[in-house]
Amino acid sequence: MVESTGRPGARGAELSLAMPCYNEAEALRSTATRLIRRFREEGVRIELVMVDNGSTDETGEIIDELVAEGLPVVKVTVPVNQGYGNGVLKGLEPCTAPWIGFVCADGQVAESEIVRLYKVACVGGPKVAKVRRRFRMDGWNRKVISIIYNGLINVLFGGLGSIDINGNPKILPADALRRMRLTSKDWFLDAEVMIKAKRLGLPVFEMNVLAQMREGGTSNVQASTCAEFVKNLWRARTRGLELGPAPATEAPPVASTSPND
Repeated sequence: MVESTGRPGARGAELSLAMPCYNEAEALRSTATRLIRRFREEGVRIELVMVDNGSTDETGEIIDELVAEGLPVVKVTVPVNQGYGNGVLKGLEPCTAPWIGFVCADGQVAESEIVRLYKVACVGGPKVAKVRRRFRMDGWNRKVISIIYNGLINVLFGGLGSIDINGNPKILPADALRRMRLTSKDWFLDAEVMIKAKRLGLPVFEMNVLAQMREGGTSNVQASTCAEFVKNLWRARTRGLELGPAPATEAPPVASTSPND
């Protein structure tokens, strides 16, 4: 059973961000409050849907504290962790804004860059706005695997407009997200978004950001993730991925902000 709680102050948002949190107690309060504060400084109403994704540390209690403090936070509780993608999917369900995205809880992308990405998303027609993490502080093994994976998926699916498929945040119109009918409960979720964006004819804007060190916790990517990626790539390539019907109107959300010069 998935539980969802929140406060009325989180409603009427311009942007909803789902944040899956698995044992992120060490950094969670800092990353969440800085993110909310920066959007407030820019005059953007944000709804932060924080998912306690089966954590065994104090992650859930910290989210409860943020809700109790009156921040625009909605809490979703997943009792047993079923994967990164499942945490994102559960976080996307209660999102209410015309622009919706998801972001990691580890603080590897500065909040100022996330605000800038949202402003870029609002300009022009519908698109997927996402980051490309430059100068990532990973070991060589992780970098080589990332290069191979990004190259392989772009070859298999004819170019997806990204050389950092798993780069987050990703922000897109709510209507487009609903049409994607995302189902991946594991690390393939990011790739599913990009593949379905291409099938929908949705352009991709990839913004370069400087990757920062994790503020706490440890990466949840394991060796088994590589085999999982290969299995999911094969399934997507051979069986395809289902899309939902087009909405009655295709008008994009009205932008309330514009990017800085």
